[in-house]
Amino acid sequence: RDRGCVITGRQARLAQYGNWRGFEAAHIFPLAYEQHWNQGNYGRWINIPPTTESHGLINSVQNGILLASNIHILFDSYEFSINCDDDYIICFTPGTLDYHIAGYPLDPTFVNNPLRPVDELLRWHFRPAVIVNMKGAGEPSFETDFPPGSDMMREIVSGEKAGVRMELGLFSGFNAMGGHA
Repeated sequence: RDRGCVITGRQARLAQYGNWRGFEAAHIFPLAYEQHWNQGNYGRWINIPPTTESHGLINSVQNGILLASNIHILFDSYEFSINCDDDYIICFTPGTLDYHIAGYPLDPTFVNNPLRPVDELLRWHFRPAVIVNMKGAGEPSFETDFPPGSDMMREIVSGEKAGVRMELGLFSGFNAMGGHA
């Protein structure tokens, strides 16, 4: 489907010879979170299963895009994401400046391809990218606003949507480490 980097447009000219050097297949919903994928039933959005059933729906072509290797790192770190509602790229960090991809429209060939990633998964990636990179000014630090004697971990884990709260906390921690997940 993708014959080059979906983001930069750089073509994989040697792909016809089986040489994909400099390009990597990127999961939109990270493979490392497959258990969360299964628990959240994210596979319901997939209508093209992988060629081998044992690989699981997370490995569908609809949960992947081809990226240049250096762009893949930025995608996995949520430094940019795809706005699938308007079909362009949103950059969140200065680390993307050298690539001139901010606001870059996606190739219409990719956008109109029936095998392309489903919008729900692109929206899933966009959401944590926003959360990881946007901070409210003047908000109290979560780490320092615990009442004395409280057990915030127990409250979070036993509360509603515990997994989502923990995931957001994890992503926020990544951002505090310089935005690299």
